[in-house]
Amino acid sequence: EWQNSIQKNAGLAFIELINEGRLLCHAMKDHIVRVANEAEFILNRQRAEDVHKHAEFESNCAQYAADRREEEKMCDHLISAAKHRDHVTANQLKQKILNILTNKHGAWGTMSQSQLHDFWRLDYWEDDLRRRRRFVRNAFGSTHADVSLKALEDYGTEEEEDGLKSKKNFRSQSVVTQNPEAELMLEGDDDAVSLLQEKEIDNLAGPVVLSTPAQLVAPVVVARGTLSITTTEIYFEVDEEDSTFKKTDAKVLAYSEGLHGKWMFSEIRAVFSRRYLLQNTGLEVFMANRTSVMFNFPDQATVKRVVYSLPRVGVGTSYGLPQARRISLATPRQLFKSSNMTQRWQRREISNFEYLMFLNTIAGRTYNDLNQYPIFPWVLTNYDSEELDLTLPGNFRDLSKPIGALNPKRAAFYAERYETWDDDSTPPHHYTTLYSTAHSTLMWMLRIEPFTTFFLNANDSKFDHPERAFSGIGRSWRNCQRDTADVKELIPEFYYLPEMFVNSNEYELGMRDDGVPVCDVELPAWAKKPEDFVRINRMALESEFVSCQLHQWIDLIFGYKQRGPEAVRALNVFNFLSYEGAVNLDNLDAAQREVIEMQIQLCGQIPSQLLIEPHPPRSSAMHLCFLPQSPLMFKDQMQQDVIMVLKFPSNSPVTHVAANTLPHLSIPAAVTVTCSRLFAVNRWHNTVGLRGAPGYSLEQAHHLPIEMDPLIANNSGVNKRQITDLVDQSIQINTHCFVVTADNRYILVCGFWDKSFRVYSTETGKLTQIVFGHWDVVTCLARSESYIGGDCYIVSGSRDATLLLWYWSGRHHIIGDNPNNSDYPAPRAVLTGHDHEVVCVSVCAELGLVISGAKEGPCLVHTITGDLLRALEGPELCQRPRLISVSSEGHCIIYYERGRFCNFSINGKLLAQMEVNDSTRAILLSSDGQNLVTGGDNGVVEVWQACDFKQLYIYPGCDAGIRAMDLSHDQRTLITGMASGSIVAFNIDFNRWHYEHQNRY
Repeated sequence: EWQNSIQKNAGLAFIELINEGRLLCHAMKDHIVRVANEAEFILNRQRAEDVHKHAEFESNCAQYAADRREEEKMCDHLISAAKHRDHVTANQLKQKILNILTNKHGAWGTMSQSQLHDFWRLDYWEDDLRRRRRFVRNAFGSTHADVSLKALEDYGTEEEEDGLKSKKNFRSQSVVTQNPEAELMLEGDDDAVSLLQEKEIDNLAGPVVLSTPAQLVAPVVVARGTLSITTTEIYFEVDEEDSTFKKTDAKVLAYSEGLHGKWMFSEIRAVFSRRYLLQNTGLEVFMANRTSVMFNFPDQATVKRVVYSLPRVGVGTSYGLPQARRISLATPRQLFKSSNMTQRWQRREISNFEYLMFLNTIAGRTYNDLNQYPIFPWVLTNYDSEELDLTLPGNFRDLSKPIGALNPKRAAFYAERYETWDDDSTPPHHYTTLYSTAHSTLMWMLRIEPFTTFFLNANDSKFDHPERAFSGIGRSWRNCQRDTADVKELIPEFYYLPEMFVNSNEYELGMRDDGVPVCDVELPAWAKKPEDFVRINRMALESEFVSCQLHQWIDLIFGYKQRGPEAVRALNVFNFLSYEGAVNLDNLDAAQREVIEMQIQLCGQIPSQLLIEPHPPRSSAMHLCFLPQSPLMFKDQMQQDVIMVLKFPSNSPVTHVAANTLPHLSIPAAVTVTCSRLFAVNRWHNTVGLRGAPGYSLEQAHHLPIEMDPLIANNSGVNKRQITDLVDQSIQINTHCFVVTADNRYILVCGFWDKSFRVYSTETGKLTQIVFGHWDVVTCLARSESYIGGDCYIVSGSRDATLLLWYWSGRHHIIGDNPNNSDYPAPRAVLTGHDHEVVCVSVCAELGLVISGAKEGPCLVHTITGDLLRALEGPELCQRPRLISVSSEGHCIIYYERGRFCNFSINGKLLAQMEVNDSTRAILLSSDGQNLVTGGDNGVVEVWQACDFKQLYIYPGCDAGIRAMDLSHDQRTLITGMASGSIVAFNIDFNRWHYEHQNRY
């Protein structure tokens, strides 16, 4: 029994013990497994971290190596670019030195030497109205004697020629109409670059701030390459390995500037957003040397980054817009809305030509892309009669209709074509070709380089068939009235470039079917020479008839009739590929993109739309009569010829007069200098515009415009007005010995025995700077017109037969840029070529030209960089020039000894000559270059028409000879310095000799 009980209890205890043991064992095993798992997890994590770190390290190494490689490539690229650039610059310098030495007037030249043929090309230099008028020597020139003519069979049908029946046509995404953008806010935080961008810019170590692939867009060449921007300059280096670049003709590349380009930030004057192939991915940068360069970028974001890396210049200072980066990025429509140019045009402060040039510029038209060349209208319809009467409305085109709609029969043809359109692959349009294409531009400009080379390059190296070539102006007008495939408008050159009508390089252009050879362009009967045609065409453009309706033409080309239902109504619809927003190239594959790009190139590009409501008309000239500052005051001159005579106490002849009368100057004045070097600052009171205006009373204003310098009048401060330094005894004091700065604060005087010229303050009469540079006495000085800030060029001519070009700094009031080195400023250029002492000189900054005359020999034309362009060879007896006046309109009037006058174009053509029986002492041109004023020992002021020396007016004679002259800023008062020691102010109004004033008012 007890055995049983032990067995029972002990067995249970034993079983419990075993169970206990089992449980413990399980728990232990779980614990060990868990610990093992944890250990494995930790080890795995460590291992993964190691692998990750290793990979990161490897990728960092690779990235670093790639960066270094990229940097090395960049450095290599910059070094090779610099080498290329240095090579180009060195070649140009070598060429320049050779030209200086070996030209006919150079040290190694002989007078007999003149090459059989001098070749010239149009320079890329633009004047203030963006006209390219200067011709320079062309080292690559030729007569293209090896070029054949196209046969008529080479031309496809009208449709094929426009490439619009190309194999692949794409259904357009119906032409997108632009939504009117929100008003451009002109206030606000200027150019706040987002912080991200600023950080990005800070992080870029090294000199290069930004480097991006880009295309340089030049006429007929689009070159891929790399644009690099540092903190002070832009570089562009073309990719010479690019297949399309390799195929480009070397002759074309010779005329393409900037392929290895470098541009300093300090030279940048304006930056415009541009379109290229209708995509908003371009930029055009305008430089201080009056050229521009255009780039196309991969996308708009890059354009923005580039603009933010460039200096803050906006679109320049001409259009009344702030110089801000957001202005450079603004759309054409925003620029149009915010600019003051439309108001200025309406008030007639600017000409029709200048306004059209402004519209073209902001609407994306550019000389750098022949597909987007500026567009100007045909304005005349009469190219047949012997005389052209610009007062007959019948001689003018109706500017409210596009070219295609002027001839009613042809208009009906186009309207029917639009209404019966049956081609589903393209939207309906009136015309298959645009009013402005690369081909039409090259056709107009065929006779001048570099366009001849561009034309041959685009035309299989053949000239057009004589029946297809541009051979006569009347003929071209008739064609674009009759031919259903010709709706060409004009280009700006028709209004300023007579050289485009002359086959000066003697190209063989073939014989027309009627047996007439194609050579110079046939002019209308009313134009005896190309200069007449250009002058009369420009007069027509500025006439009242055109002014009244020009806004309607603007509506068609730039405005609300450009697209949409208004365009349909006006018969003004073109191929859909000509319109912005018609196709997005980024959405196409490479093959499609190429076809579309090709088509856009062929059918031309419509300018950006600037307004979506009618353009306001111009105010009539009559309404503006009574505005005091009106530029066209056609009101009767009831006033006398002479306003006043001012006699100075001293009898010494007044040999220099400078009328710097702009109202914003601290002292508007007429500064006079006498033979005895006594100067006077005579205060100017602006009474013109009040005289004769309604409500004018004598109490309101000084009766007389000029008030004598009080220090001279009461003889109290003559010591502050007398230049006492000794002048070389052999010097005759004349008007060329002095120059007054544009702010009237300094006088520059030459003729000193120590071969210097000197700068004096007009306030104190103290000497402020002595400038050395010549090897003999300085005989004459001249200054260019001055720009914002008062900077200008000063030219000094000397007995050593050279001229030096200096820079006057308006900010520091010294010659030279550096106030710390005012003792030894360096000239900007040395101009050589004369054989005798230089006696007269004139400099025009706008044209970049210096024209100078020596005691004997022809006058010479230099550029402001020191290149001798040409000699102005006058007729036989015109060998001794004495006075020179150049207008920015391109007239150069030279007075020679014994009363002989010549008028040359800036490109060296003698346009007119005359003889007067007076020893002329002073000449000047009106600001528009149309009128010449002369005065001399007879004491008579005469006014002439500059282009042909037709006499317009003779003022009553004075009792003494005239020694100097100047015009007030508003061109309404002429001030003459007399040999008797007085000055006379004459009323002058050039408008009264304007043909419209004579005929109509």
